[in-house]
Amino acid sequence: MDVMKNREFCHNLLCEYTKNESLLKHAYAVEACVIAYAKKFGEDEAIWGNVALLHDFDYERFPTAEEHPYKGAEILKESGFDEEFITAILSHADYTGVARNSLLSKVLFACDELAGFITAVTYVRPSRQIAEVGVHSVKKKMKDKAFARAVSREDIMKGAEELGVDLDEHIEFCISAMKDYSERLGL
Repeated sequence: MDVMKNREFCHNLLCEYTKNESLLKHAYAVEACVIAYAKKFGEDEAIWGNVALLHDFDYERFPTAEEHPYKGAEILKESGFDEEFITAILSHADYTGVARNSLLSKVLFACDELAGFITAVTYVRPSRQIAEVGVHSVKKKMKDKAFARAVSREDIMKGAEELGVDLDEHIEFCISAMKDYSERLGL
């Protein structure tokens, strides 16, 4: 069995380490965005989706910068995941110092904070429906430093820049990807 392509295996691993519903939904939101980019770039949707699904799987148990995502990388290595898969996950946190040299690494980084921010914007809509969220509303909330203050606006902008895409296009692309998964995301 190729664990890197097996969503059920990866999802079980995620659920073994992550019980918090918000963290699970964040994993699904990032997965939606990354799979959409895999389709756009003609890459392996299963592997890319599973990287996104597992990028924070160790965070609930190991939330410190000293442990996350390093503990997860160790667990993944022991479970048979390859170096490229693990490196993409390690590179999603700037503080690891792991370079984002692959397209997968760049896409994961670009989608991580943005998916969380789009979710936060959706939650403040009266209907809590992602169908009502647009680029303008996301960018307007990005200017409000008090809103979702834990989300790095700098990382959102840096992610689009590293990926070589216009920020507005990137936001629109991720909103659209998350709309396709709105039921799973509870949005």
